[in-house]
Amino acid sequence: MRHERIRKKLSGTSDRPRLSVHFSGKHIYAQLIDDSQGRTLTSVNTTEEEFRKDARANIATAAKVGVTLAERSKAKSITAVVFDRGGFRYHGKVKALADAAREGGLLF
Repeated sequence: MRHERIRKKLSGTSDRPRLSVHFSGKHIYAQLIDDSQGRTLTSVNTTEEEFRKDARANIATAAKVGVTLAERSKAKSITAVVFDRGGFRYHGKVKALADAAREGGLLF
């Protein structure tokens, strides 16, 4: 319900895609979504090979995911995004991922 309430207010476009985050018990997922076309532009998650050996859903890994997402978005010339916290409180892992993405060059 919380996620649906947030999604009513947020929407991503091709100029400013939505940065969606999700945390499971073991993994972290982040993706840039263009809601106007219904397409994922780029994504990062801890199930990928570069994260697999250190795959834990903690603050340090969330920061690495944020930096990697910023690098991949720069490669696709994306600088501004809309942050969708996915119903999670802006605290801990969510804050670490957002701060790392900002330091990597994303504007939100």
